[in-house]
Amino acid sequence: MIPDQTMQSVSDAEIVERATALPEFHAFPTVDELLARLESLRVEFPDLLTVRRIGTSRLGEPISLYTLNVDRHHPSSAPSRDAYEHEGSGEPRNRGLIVGGVHPNEPIGSLTIIQVLTDLLADNVLRERLNIEWHVIPCADPDAMRLNEGWFSAPFDGETYFRNFYRPPGNEQVEWTFPVSYKEKYFDEMMPETQALQRVIDDVRPDFYVPLHNSETGGAYYYMSQSLSDMVPLLHRLPAEFGIPLHLGEPESAHSQVVAPAVFAAGSVERVYEWREANGLDPVPEGGAGQSSTSYARRYGTVSLIAELPIWKTFGADDTSHSTANYAALLREAGEALMATGNQLTELMRQVHRNLTLDSPFLRSARAFIPGMYRAGELMMRRATMPENDRLATVAERPLSIVWMYRLRYGGALLRALSAEVAAGMAGVRVRRAADDLEAIWSRWLSQRLAREQTEGIPIRGVVGVQYGAVIGLAARARALGETDRTNSTSSVVNDLPKVEEGRR
Repeated sequence: MIPDQTMQSVSDAEIVERATALPEFHAFPTVDELLARLESLRVEFPDLLTVRRIGTSRLGEPISLYTLNVDRHHPSSAPSRDAYEHEGSGEPRNRGLIVGGVHPNEPIGSLTIIQVLTDLLADNVLRERLNIEWHVIPCADPDAMRLNEGWFSAPFDGETYFRNFYRPPGNEQVEWTFPVSYKEKYFDEMMPETQALQRVIDDVRPDFYVPLHNSETGGAYYYMSQSLSDMVPLLHRLPAEFGIPLHLGEPESAHSQVVAPAVFAAGSVERVYEWREANGLDPVPEGGAGQSSTSYARRYGTVSLIAELPIWKTFGADDTSHSTANYAALLREAGEALMATGNQLTELMRQVHRNLTLDSPFLRSARAFIPGMYRAGELMMRRATMPENDRLATVAERPLSIVWMYRLRYGGALLRALSAEVAAGMAGVRVRRAADDLEAIWSRWLSQRLAREQTEGIPIRGVVGVQYGAVIGLAARARALGETDRTNSTSSVVNDLPKVEEGRR
């Protein structure tokens, strides 16, 4: 279904105008700063914005859901959909769910949430034209986001960023720990944070859902439901307004289905399983987890949009002209580098694993992702043998960018794990020497990245503006989304997935 433009409650031109009028930002808020800002909005607008606790993090922090109701009516829980229509007019009102911090190293969404709620609360006309009941989880994983706060005030300094970077292993990510049962793949070990988000999805049954993500380098790209194809012009225009390139090089995943330049179809764990199996790969690789939150929400016919914005833009990220390099050769170079790095770091972990005493989140991250380097390298080597890749690469195709990301992120995770042992006074001589050796190796990788990757930090106002515009653009189309998607978008496979009861891990 392609929504009728006349059904939009706010035009794309106005959305761009609003997005480009955002104030300047100089840092990302910490978890405490984010929550304090939302609480100040709730106190300022008590008749519009309410909050309720929906769960508790693994370290005991409350997880909250804020609800902005256009009718100034405050249900203690979500009303039934039968009762869900615009008060006094009989016009159905849509529900939107916005979630920040589903990946704790992705803080652009914190500012997007603040800005969206600030504008909706302050602008009665905008709020009433959109006619949305908004549900917002400001931070789905506060424990893990706190482990990234060391770089939030200096996001464009590469050393600060990578030394303070933290990405949880797959089975500790809110985004990827929803239950799934498909052929040989089964997962039901949900974290309490995931259970909290699941309960909200089940209660709200949102018409649209936007989990807020960001990437690291390159340009802007998106994942969306097929029914949102009329949004492509807006999604392309928004980054252009801020001088942010589209990401037209290496896609995040080789199995990504292209809808338009830098726009991909929202995938599913079933599709990935079939793709890996068809390409001779293990469909259930070690370190995998469950399905995504967007796949889970699809059972309710929910339309999803993800706007991925980078911290740094890369020179030539949107240049599809031919370079002088052979694409297969670039894949082979990157594959060999990933396999070598995976072996190098795996050997270092093997040497010290019996001497490590702290089960830190950094060590769990390193143990999960370092073996994945070798597998990612193997996949690149396999792709290098495919006839269709024996061609000139475009300027935007830079497989080696993935190498720097893996080395600095997950070599850095191991370095943080070893450094924690040293700082705690619990490191024996073998661990101290390993920490010193890895520090030298990691610092060399950082210098090599700076020399080879032509990156430039993107002003925070720009990436927030694009994400803000995408959220408002989706909300403006909400009334045209429903019936076809709710009837056709939910497959029997998704409907048959198990629902895990609260408290089960």
